[in-house]
Amino acid sequence: MAKLSKRLSTNVEGNFFVDSTCIDCDTCRQLAPTTFVENGDYSTVFHQPKSRSEEFEAYQALIACPVGSIGVVENNDSQFTQAKTSFPLELEAGVFYNGFNSEKSFGANSYFVQHPEGNWLVDSPRYLKHLVNTFKDLGGIQYIFLSHEDDVADASRYAKTFGATRIIHRADAHAMPDAERIVDGQEKVQATPGFMLIPVSGHTKGSMALLYNNRFLFTGDHLWWDPHKEQLGTPSNLIWDKTQLLQSLSRLSEVTFEWVLPGHGHRVHFDGATMQCHLKALVDSRSLTL
Repeated sequence: MAKLSKRLSTNVEGNFFVDSTCIDCDTCRQLAPTTFVENGDYSTVFHQPKSRSEEFEAYQALIACPVGSIGVVENNDSQFTQAKTSFPLELEAGVFYNGFNSEKSFGANSYFVQHPEGNWLVDSPRYLKHLVNTFKDLGGIQYIFLSHEDDVADASRYAKTFGATRIIHRADAHAMPDAERIVDGQEKVQATPGFMLIPVSGHTKGSMALLYNNRFLFTGDHLWWDPHKEQLGTPSNLIWDKTQLLQSLSRLSEVTFEWVLPGHGHRVHFDGATMQCHLKALVDSRSLTL
């Protein structure tokens, strides 16, 4: 839990605050954009919640924060409990955002897909009893998709608990050397009905995206939505190979998807045609900078 003694001076006065342990991972700004904003190397409270819904979102951000840098002066036990039990948060059609982001993956988002032929965990949240019990209630975990080396977090613990098959690209397999399934090369792989593995090298050599049902694209740190520029974004630094990154982006034009569900950055939902227009604009702009 955050400490008042470490409260950042950039917070506006009021109940919620961010302290100096913040790692600027963007989790709180995704969940409660009316309360939190980026300020230099930290997130900070720029607007105290005024409505019950704003307070609920701020509590979701507090709970999801990977380093516990969000605090309150006076806790609302009811709102805290409701926010905690809201995770995993269903986005649409059995696809969930897990919350409880892990410091081990620098606060990356993780997801859960409920499917009659086996459920999927996409990257890893913190290993917590609440999530373990919820995943059990939803039918367990059969596959754990690891988008790249940075976001494996507690995947091994979840794999052991559920007897799940971990999937990672060979180029990043040093991060999960005992993974049960290793992907090679840069060609798309149909993993199971409805689930396609798409190598997207660039951020790391072994980065992959997961396409579910031609609608949901889980992108790791390869692709996200930038709400400030109102466009798709992709890494501008911390890149293994810029040319590979651009080629990987271009390959995504070969598939149809409506959701971008990233590890870092904001998620977004458009119809397929609009999404491809945004993707083309991103590829064209990246081409000019290479």
